[in-house]
Amino acid sequence: MMHPIQTKRLLLRAWETSDIENLYLYAKDPRVGPRCGWKPHESPNESREVLHQILQREESYAIALLEDNRAIGGIGLNFGKDSILVQGEDEAEIGYWIGVPFWGQGLTPEAVRALLAHAFLECGCTRVWCGYFDGNNQSRRAQEKCGFVYSHTLPMRDVPQLHAKRTEHVTYLTREAWQALAGKT
Repeated sequence: MMHPIQTKRLLLRAWETSDIENLYLYAKDPRVGPRCGWKPHESPNESREVLHQILQREESYAIALLEDNRAIGGIGLNFGKDSILVQGEDEAEIGYWIGVPFWGQGLTPEAVRALLAHAFLECGCTRVWCGYFDGNNQSRRAQEKCGFVYSHTLPMRDVPQLHAKRTEHVTYLTREAWQALAGKT
């Protein structure tokens, strides 16, 4: 059973059926999904399917505003075969997205830092991987703010949901580096 993770402004919690309307509202925006490797949602029914088939799983969290519990994005950890980046059993990949009205407010790094603490302290991860597609400078900056460092580039990787090939830049953060960063704040 997943436990909610609270930050100063956010609640990372399990996705609920009541989130479908907000999921559709933010996931239909063409500025969001393609940056992350998925197509914009075309209907509330599509959002319902995504919620039930993809998002309602262990270690997949809605990013909700603490003030009103409204889902504004998503974040999650993938382990083992669910990730093309993970190399060891004690590693995870983190992925995230947030609705356009919430860009530029520092909410993504806030959510990522909270889930990193969970990954390292509760899941026992020794390394967390992340990636961003060419041109997604916002995601790159969020990763840098959280301490991720460049590892390698996957040129022209298949992105099945977009029926395309994209270049992905891969970053990582070790538990030791995370602990050093956490000790500074």
